[in-house]
Amino acid sequence: MSVLFLILPLALVLVGVAVWAYIWSARGGQFDDLDTPAVRLLHDDGESRVNDVRAVSRSSADPSSTAAPR
Repeated sequence: MSVLFLILPLALVLVGVAVWAYIWSARGGQFDDLDTPAVRLLHDDGESRVNDVRAVSRSSADPSSTAAPR
C-alpha cells in the first residue's frame, strides 16, 4: 500500500509532462501540415542534383584534387 503513495504521484507527474509536451508541440506548429513532408519525398530534385552528382564524380576522378604526395 505504501508503494501507491510513490507510484500514483509519479504517474500523475509523467502524465502532466506528456500533456505539456503535446501542448508545446501543438502551439509550435508541429501538427499544422502533415501532408507536405510525405509528398516532398516523391518530388524529383531535378537538374540541381544531377549537376551535384557530376561534380562529385568529376572531382573524385581528377588526380589533381587529391591530397599532396607524402
